[in-house]
This record gives sequence, C-alpha cells and structure tokens, in this order.
Amino acid sequence: MLLLCGAPAFADDVPRALTPDDFIAVDPAQAKLGQLLFYDRILSGNRNIACSTCHHPDLGTGDGLSLGIGEGGEGLGPDRTAGTGDDRIRKRIPRNAPGLWNLGAKDLHTIFHDGRLSIADTYENGFNSPAEEWLPEGLDNLLAAQAIFPLVAQFEMAGNPKENEVAGAIHQRMDYAWPILADRVRHIPAYADRFVAAYDHIDGAKDITIADVANALSAFMIWEWTSTDSPFDAYLQGDTNALNARQKQGLALFYGKAGCGTCHSGPLMTDQAFHALGLPPFGPGRTRRFDPMVRDVGRMGESDALEDAYAFKTPMLRNVALTAPYGHNGAYPTLEGIVRHHLTPLQSLDAWAPEKAALPEVPWLAAIDFMVWQDSREMARQRAAIQIASNPLSDTEIDQIIAFLHALSGETANVDKLGVPDTVPSGLPVDPRITP
Repeated sequence: MLLLCGAPAFADDVPRALTPDDFIAVDPAQAKLGQLLFYDRILSGNRNIACSTCHHPDLGTGDGLSLGIGEGGEGLGPDRTAGTGDDRIRKRIPRNAPGLWNLGAKDLHTIFHDGRLSIADTYENGFNSPAEEWLPEGLDNLLAAQAIFPLVAQFEMAGNPKENEVAGAIHQRMDYAWPILADRVRHIPAYADRFVAAYDHIDGAKDITIADVANALSAFMIWEWTSTDSPFDAYLQGDTNALNARQKQGLALFYGKAGCGTCHSGPLMTDQAFHALGLPPFGPGRTRRFDPMVRDVGRMGESDALEDAYAFKTPMLRNVALTAPYGHNGAYPTLEGIVRHHLTPLQSLDAWAPEKAALPEVPWLAAIDFMVWQDSREMARQRAAIQIASNPLSDTEIDQIIAFLHALSGETANVDKLGVPDTVPSGLPVDPRITP
C-alpha cells in the first residue's frame, strides 16, 4: 500500500496541543532515585556503561551516532570509540538510539523501532515483550518495561558471555540476569535507603526487585523529558503568533500537500504503526537466527508477517530537531535529508552515500558495515517493499517544512530539571556533560 495524502484542506488533521495531563504522573522522590540509576554504571554487566551513555541530555537524549557503540566502547557521543584489546566491541548496536522525549504519554502503546514491546495481554502480564511470560511482575508502565531490556542486551549493556555474571545468566535465559542486577542495587546502602523512602511497599533492601529499579528509571525519564511547551503547542492553544510565517507555511504543507500528517498524526504526532520507507541500509542489521544474510527486516522480525517486511515504527516528533541523525538506523544526518527521503524515497536511496552515516571507525567490523549493498536481491526486496509514493516538493517548500519541524522543539527542552548528578551511590564514574 502506498501512502500519500494530498488533500489541500488540513484543518481537521491538525491535532490538539499536548498538555501535562497527557502523561503519567510521577512522584519526585522516585524520579530523583531514577536519575541516579540512569547515570549509574552499576546496571551494566561490566560496570562500564550507563543508560546515559547512549541517551545523553546534551545529545537530545540520543548519542549523535547512526549506530551506537555500546558495551566495551570508550567516550561519549560522536567521539565515542570502539575500545581496545579484549574489551573492544564485538558488534555495532544494530539500530539508532532513539530520543527519550514524551515516552510517558498515557496513549503510547508500542515501543522500539520494530514494536517488539507493546501493551497487550499476550502473555497474561500486560505486555507483549521479548521476555514473554518471564517478564518481571510489578512494572508500572510501558516505559518501565522498556527500561529493563537494554540491561540484558549483550552489545548494549550486558557484555559478552563469560565476562560477568549478568552476561552468563542471560546465556541461560534472559530473566535470570535481572535479579543479579537488583541484588547489586540493594547491597548499596544509599540506594536501599532511597527505595525505602520512595516506595511504600519496600520496607528494606531485601524487598527491592528489578521492577522497582525499572519503575524508578521510568519515573526519571518521564519527569526529565516530558515536553509540552513547543511553539507548535502554543499555537494549538490559540497563540497565533507562536509560529512565524515560514513555520505556518510548513505546518500547512505538513498536514496538507506533503502528507506528513498521514502517519505523524494525533497529539503525539505518530500513528504508532509501521511503514517501509526504504531507508538506506547498513550495519549488522537486527538479524534473526535463521536469516541467511546481513539485513534488518524491521517489524516482520516481530510479527512474522510478510506485509511488515522492512517496516519501522513512526517516531514521535517533539524535539526532533535535537535528535539527529534520523531514521531507524540514523541514515540521514540532517532534517533536510530525512524529509527529502520521505518525499522521494527511491531517488534518495539511489543518491545516498555511506559518508552520510555517523559510524565511528571499527576496522574489525568494517567488512560488514555496508555488506548488504552487495546483495542485489536483498536490495531489490527492500526497494520493492517501499510503501510511500514519490511526492516531490520545491526547495522552498522543503525549507518551510523544516522550519515547522524546528517549531516542535520545546522552549525548555535544553533546560535541566534534575540534570546530571555529580556522583552516584555506586561510586562509579558518571558520564560528564558534553560541551559544544
């Protein structure tokens, strides 16, 4: 199915403004506890990487890379390197680190580029997740459920088999690792005291579970990165001067001729559905065990439905100007690049060059970085799967759309709420601020 909306009348498609009532309420003490955990390397298998390493506030809550450098890497953001010796990384992170804005929205029901985590009763625990029936009990919300999966991902935070007890447990079964991480936290007195103070059901260190850790992480992310004060939201609330002339022209194109609002719909600016855009592929891909080649089939990896091949979830767009690079694999370094790809996907795919990808040099992995391009049949399948029709616009119109996308940035998006702590209870190093 090709997606293209060219209706000139767009007023009915423009959503209402986001408000704080659209988001899960958060207890400040729980958010403060989550802040410490978010920046603490204690939650990684080898105690060498934190959530903040790939979701840094100075990089729009991402890492500034197309495909991240996870466990074993050194440094932050675009300057992060792949490590050395036996500790060096064994694989790039297969997909781009998404921003963390507005993930506490009450209406959000699906997370991850391929939607492998969603609110559902598939396993009679409230979620459809990679942990299936072994997902821990007591998770407060979708974001809390999401927070525990990077902890047990080998190339993200867990480490490799035989390197540490967390990675060893995962090798047996995913859920065997979570109690180990919870045990680390509960044995740090400062954490135990904070959990007792923040949660009524916790009377002592022995009561702390991985669900409690995840709930605190979600509380922090909701508190810190809920964004409802963009000029666009002000405009939707009746302030007609909140957008300038170019931004208003871009808004009209976004919800009209350009057809962007077809998928980026509703207050969250996402239909939470999956679409094949034909983004330029590279990296190791998120391959399934039986895949005979390096590739990423997107949603089909979760659904096993052929119609979902190479489709990825429509992202939310608040603060999108802060979260480069763009696409499920960070293929485009600029908003102009990703907008042009949406408008002319095949032309943009053919014109794309590997130099556009922000990939730190990893010589021992370089052979597979662009291997998929050598597979003419796989590239043909990806091209054939594209679900959006060409809809070329003028340079002026593209500039207007980009101006509108900048109007989605929150006025306080770069203002710390809790910010980066100076220290964390484990005593491990904290990822520093990144100076421009």
